[in-house]
Amino acid sequence: MAFGHPKGLFPLFFTEMWERLAFYTMVGILLLYTTDTERGGLGLPSEVGNEIYGLYLAFVYFTPFIGGMIADRFLGYRRAVALGGLLMAAGLILMGMPGFTFFVFGLIGLIVGNGFFKPNISVMVGNLYKPGDPKRDTGFNIFYMGINIGALLATLVLAPLVRNSYGWLWTFRAAGFGVLIAVLILLWQWRRLEAADRQPERSPEDTSFGEILLKILVPAFVVGVIGWYLAETFEFTLIRPAVCGFLAGMIPVLIFFIRLGVTANEEEKPGLLALLPIFVAGGAFFMILHLNGSAMTQWARDETDRRPYGPGAVVTGMLGSQQDAYPSYYVNASEEVPRPDPRSLLVVDDDKIARMYGQQRMDESSVSAVAAIPGVEVEEVGGSDGDDDGAPAAWRALASSVYADGVVSVVETVDSHGVPTVSVSVPDGAQRLRRVAFLREVEGQRVPVFITDRHLFGQIYDGYRERFNKDPQLLPPGQYLTVINPEVYQSWNPFFVIILTPLVVWFFTWRVNMNKAVPTAHKLLYGMLLTTASLLIMALAGVFTRGGTVKVSDLWLAGFYVIVTLGELCLSPMGLSLVTKLSPKRLVGLTMGGWFLATAFGNNLSGFFGGIQHKMDPMYFFLVLAGLSALVALFILLVLPRLDRAIRKYGA
Repeated sequence: MAFGHPKGLFPLFFTEMWERLAFYTMVGILLLYTTDTERGGLGLPSEVGNEIYGLYLAFVYFTPFIGGMIADRFLGYRRAVALGGLLMAAGLILMGMPGFTFFVFGLIGLIVGNGFFKPNISVMVGNLYKPGDPKRDTGFNIFYMGINIGALLATLVLAPLVRNSYGWLWTFRAAGFGVLIAVLILLWQWRRLEAADRQPERSPEDTSFGEILLKILVPAFVVGVIGWYLAETFEFTLIRPAVCGFLAGMIPVLIFFIRLGVTANEEEKPGLLALLPIFVAGGAFFMILHLNGSAMTQWARDETDRRPYGPGAVVTGMLGSQQDAYPSYYVNASEEVPRPDPRSLLVVDDDKIARMYGQQRMDESSVSAVAAIPGVEVEEVGGSDGDDDGAPAAWRALASSVYADGVVSVVETVDSHGVPTVSVSVPDGAQRLRRVAFLREVEGQRVPVFITDRHLFGQIYDGYRERFNKDPQLLPPGQYLTVINPEVYQSWNPFFVIILTPLVVWFFTWRVNMNKAVPTAHKLLYGMLLTTASLLIMALAGVFTRGGTVKVSDLWLAGFYVIVTLGELCLSPMGLSLVTKLSPKRLVGLTMGGWFLATAFGNNLSGFFGGIQHKMDPMYFFLVLAGLSALVALFILLVLPRLDRAIRKYGA
């Protein structure tokens, strides 16, 4: 025993902490990497990047439904967790290899691995305690703290530090090493954790794989394919085919769980029907919470004044979580924010060259075209072997990889809304020839320049003069503002979970001691009301952006995360608890899968809303979300009497 808890708790704590550190490192930068056009990212359109983010999180919460059953019946929990960790590590290392194919297969490895890892390590924690042990809840609180410590360190330290210093791909690799550490801890404590495992077994009361396959998975797949086909055939403008397919595929799942409750016997029916509003609340809440990696990260990147100040400047500076603000940051920066010296930017008339440079994938012809501009020098800062040749850090930061002519593919398309987009790609495994920086002499100094197109250049300087009727204050040549990485703001959710959990626990305990305990179902309602309030705060912030033309304080994001975290602490633990208590014992695995599927549905919508964010005025965007959240809160309010009766009936 350690501090009154089984010794196996702390190996599981650190295993989960390292895995979550890796998971949230990847999730923290996933959207930024896929949509980045200034730091060597994939440069995909926003709606595509958000689609990838939403589908990834949706399937991450779908696979535990299957992974838990496989562990129960075939693998056992330790082997399932170890297998999941190895698959996740392999996926992250694949994502750290250049090439879109490796990126996609890496995501698949993460999705499958998470299905084995995530549900079964939580079951192992529960298995450490005997039934009725009062320390069990405290043990889960300790374990949950490990999750949030990992999430906090991921987006506050590891993700920004590694990507600022070594680039996107090394960030994925570092996350992969983190999962390997988690697996090593598990293997090191393998014998000690035997008490948390169980031999695989099957019971006649279990829901069979055949039933799940025929009643849930096959219908979901068929309807999902139909939804995808219809969206592709009729060229839906609002919703992309993959998103439409996933959402359509959830319809048979919804019908299955409704029929499960309606056709149940009289003893089980109230509990199973009571689960439906719980699933609705869970799906809606996680749709909002997991905007942190999509819409809220885009807000931090595009609408937030990220200049460091106060204690935050000291902390993020020490942790390496600050970066140079490249040209797009200044388009809607405030009047007092100095702009880069125009000589620090190199304007080209060919938008494709600017895009190739921003994604750090240029060919020899484009390099020659830039070199032909009067006053521009081309300096090699690294060969095909990656050696930086001792070049100054400022030169390396603004360098681009160069490939042979014919290797780099540049495709210009027009999306469903008529917006032109340019994508730049190289074949998987293509060998770069060298890395080069572009320099010009300014006031006797050789200054590395950032290549941009004429439109963006005009937005920065001519746009400033039009808005403020004066010339902007300029930074010294070759210098840029120092700003906080946008993914850092995601760390506020786990930070507030750690800070606010004791307060929330104390509040509900105080209400119990006052004989005014808050009913469990009412906590779900309060969670949705708090979620709605957090979105109204962001809608008010949207007013101050003046339609997205002005950056606003990061305190708006702080307010959002404080309130939505309070909602999380009211709703998320209660939802999980009620699923296990309201379900017949023989159906607990199935109904817990329903909770995960509801979460998957919400996560997919997180990506969908992130994809349409920039097509709407910021205020109206958050008002729409607040309206949806309020409708779910109203639904919970209307069914509260039925929920309360079911909870009393089953002693939940």
